[in-house]
Formats: sequence, C-alpha cells, structure tokens
Amino acid sequence: MNLSRFMAGLARGLAIIGGLALVAITVITVVSITGRGLTAFGLRPVPGDFELVEAGTAFAVFAFLPWCQLTRGHATVDVFTSFLSPAINRVIDLVAELLMTAVIVLIALQLWRGMWDKIRYQETTFILQFPVWWGFAAAMAAACVAVVISIYVLIVRVQEVRTGRTILGPGQGAVH
Repeated sequence: MNLSRFMAGLARGLAIIGGLALVAITVITVVSITGRGLTAFGLRPVPGDFELVEAGTAFAVFAFLPWCQLTRGHATVDVFTSFLSPAINRVIDLVAELLMTAVIVLIALQLWRGMWDKIRYQETTFILQFPVWWGFAAAMAAACVAVVISIYVLIVRVQEVRTGRTILGPGQGAVH
C-alpha cells in the first residue's frame, strides 16, 4: 500500500467515524426532544443531552478536517486565480497549504493545552459529571490526524511546484 492510499484511507475512515458521531448526536437530540414533548406520557429528555452533543460535535468537526484538507474541500475564491498560469496556481496552492498546516498545528497544540488544563483542574460536566477532557482528547486525536494529513498534502504541494505537474488534482473546493 502506498502512502497516498494510506492517507486517503485514514482521512476517509476518520470522516466516516465523524459521520457516525453526528448520527449518534442526532439520535440523542431527537430522543431528548421527544422526551421533553411527551412528559405527560411518562417520557423524559436524555439527561445531559447538551453535554453529549457538545462533545460529539467537537469531535465530528475535527474528524472531517483531514478529509476536507486532502480533497481540497475548503471554500476557495478563484475569480482572480483562474486567469493565472497553472505554475502560479501551484505556488498559490503551496502557500495556502503552508498557512493551513500552520493553523491546524496551532489548533492541535491549543487542544493539547486545553485538555491538560481540564485534566489538571479535574473539570467535569454539570449533569453527567464526566471529565471535560474526554471531549478535548477526542477532538485532539482527530486534530492530530489532521496535522499528519496536512503535512502530507504540504509535501505533495512542494513536489507539485518542483515538478511542474499536479499530483493531487482539484478536489471538491477548487478547480484550477
């Protein structure tokens, strides 16, 4: 298995897990709202539903980031760049990739620091009393995968500029 297929599989697999997390929090939300609406029939909302939704959503956002990075799924505005040569666009892509990698690394580091603060202060959620750092850890793990994928894509962009040919073609967010 080559590195490109491994990275695509890793990003795709994490995105699928993120999708399953969104399905789970959607079910929790529906069950909780139904429980609130039917209390007259003995049903109740899911205790701590908002805590679960918050942690699940944080994980899901970071679980989708590697796939978005790999497939160029970020929003782009190419009104100006569409008139430029492919070589110039490859350089622009490289600079954008470098900036995005720096941001993703910064976010992962901040999640790491935040997680350790939550561990140190033993902060827990209000209703369920589960440690807040669990949500940070899940999001940070996904963010670390995003760092790996982003560095991989950055290396590919450097190769594209050096060779003058596109290796990772246009994705969902860009057409050059």
